[in-house]
Amino acid sequence: MPIRRSAVGGSLFALTAASLFATLGPLSRFAAEAGLEGTAFVAWRAGIGAATIALVLGLAGGLAAARSGLRTLDRRGRAALATAATMGLVLNVCIFIAFGRITIALALMLFYTYPALVAAVGVLLGRDRLTPPKLAALVLASAGVLLVLAGSLAVTGGVSVDLLGVLLGLGAAVSQTVFVTVSRSGFGGLPASAATLVILATSAVGGAVVAVAAGAVASLVAPLTSLEPWPYALVAGILGAALPSFLFITAIRRIGGTRTGILMLWEPVVGVVLAALLLGESLLPLQLLGGALVIGAALLLQLTSDPATEPVAAAVDVV
Repeated sequence: MPIRRSAVGGSLFALTAASLFATLGPLSRFAAEAGLEGTAFVAWRAGIGAATIALVLGLAGGLAAARSGLRTLDRRGRAALATAATMGLVLNVCIFIAFGRITIALALMLFYTYPALVAAVGVLLGRDRLTPPKLAALVLASAGVLLVLAGSLAVTGGVSVDLLGVLLGLGAAVSQTVFVTVSRSGFGGLPASAATLVILATSAVGGAVVAVAAGAVASLVAPLTSLEPWPYALVAGILGAALPSFLFITAIRRIGGTRTGILMLWEPVVGVVLAALLLGESLLPLQLLGGALVIGAALLLQLTSDPATEPVAAAVDVV
């Protein structure tokens, strides 16, 4: 029973993280209108997220445990954590630049090839068995995402392909694949909140450096000269970074990279709905069908999961 509860809880964590990450599309649009654009948005979102995690840890008396966990990591664990943090930064930079060169729908379609990549890597490393139900769920979820994003392309009237934009979208997918793979067990002894703090802090510093290098200093300092970007930056940092990042890492540890990757396909489905509600973008029947397929994949995963083969949850603290 504990393993079963771990599987159900991990799946709920993944779906919640996906829903929260999906808010970043509209939030980034609103933030850009307020003067906080691109990599500057990445830096502020990650910085506020890291500060939130640090504050919660401080109030809960968990900073000492976080420092202790970091000190006790062996060389391999530190390398895995550094890799995950670096991939988090690369992912954000790639996807936001891709958004500026190709349509958001195409960029997301390229990015969401990562669940298949995670499944393939898991099988190659001997961590996962690609069982028929898991393969069917992957096919269903991937088809659902393609339908959702194909509907978005139909609304925009087509897509203009830019080679660098396509490569950046695929680079984001590869970065996420590496992140998921090393986060599963590479630094499993470190509390999830401490790992999240390090990863977000790296993205905050790295995002700021990239923003300065790209000549976006005015956007980077916008929250220091105006109150207008703050509501979007705060929501993006707390609900779009700190909480979902923690839930995402915890889900990977509890149910594995493949299952987490499949369930995270819920993100673009929610993103399309939010775009329709908040930005006035139309929602087609094709997109509704895609959402139903993603939900069906999640249900198939739960109904066919084998408690005897589910990964046991690593020791993580609750933020």
